[in-house]
Amino acid sequence: MKKQGGFTLIELVVVIVILGILAVTAAPKFLNLQDDAKVSAVKGLAGAMKGAMGITYGKAAVAGEEAKETGYILVDGVSTAVKYGYPTKDTLKNVVDGLDSDWASPVSDADTYGYEGFTGCYVLYTEASLSGGVAVPATVKLLGDNANCN
Repeated sequence: MKKQGGFTLIELVVVIVILGILAVTAAPKFLNLQDDAKVSAVKGLAGAMKGAMGITYGKAAVAGEEAKETGYILVDGVSTAVKYGYPTKDTLKNVVDGLDSDWASPVSDADTYGYEGFTGCYVLYTEASLSGGVAVPATVKLLGDNANCN
């Protein structure tokens, strides 16, 4: 007589339980990918803002506007207000492509940029200022409650 080979019901149940345990363990990691992608995109925005600020300051320095509290330079044919050589919060959109159309303010502060409703990571732009007679450069700072944001 020929013996049939196959899996018993208990063996199949054990395999299903093991697969269930693996799925429960791995699922949270995969479900968090969207937040990680948003954090990475916001970090890219912060880098773009810093680069644009540096280029703007360079253009302002060439034009002799870097020491003035209020100055103007041309950026892609658009008159852009600068404060001590850095773009003002109102003209930042002139030097960072897509800032006004692709990004929103995730918190009530109008000087923040990120994903609407996502406070895990966002960018805070602070204009240049004068402190003790010395110009303080504009800053870009990452804020948020996601551990990967900083």
